[in-house]
Amino acid sequence: MKKFKFTIRGHEYDVEVKNFEDRQALIEVNGTSYEVELHKEVKETKTPKLVRKPIETPKDAHEIKKEDKPAFKVKAPLPGTIMQVFVRVGDEVKKGDRLLIYEAMKMENNVMSEKEGTIRSVKVTPGDNVLQDDVLIEIAN
Repeated sequence: MKKFKFTIRGHEYDVEVKNFEDRQALIEVNGTSYEVELHKEVKETKTPKLVRKPIETPKDAHEIKKEDKPAFKVKAPLPGTIMQVFVRVGDEVKKGDRLLIYEAMKMENNVMSEKEGTIRSVKVTPGDNVLQDDVLIEIAN
């Protein structure tokens, strides 16, 4: 049936299981036959293998991504109405460039750029009513 090799206290034993029925087994140890009784059944348990999916890395994982710096926010100094917008997203502006005109307290006011940079977003259109501290335009450095 099955052959085994055991080492007990430094001595080697060749064991062959000849027959096995119920709890009785006929075995041969180094050429001598023995009839033995099995007291407890030994069940073989297999340790499960942990199989993981391969890690998928995005194609652009090796590229260093530039983090967007917070944009400078041009805010409305007073409540009013937007009359005209002079810039669009992507336009380059310098300090002192005119961004828009809005009416507040029956006066037309020019809103000038306080920073140099690129227009990231324009939050208003002509005719919009704005409150004090509403964001009108964002300028990226």
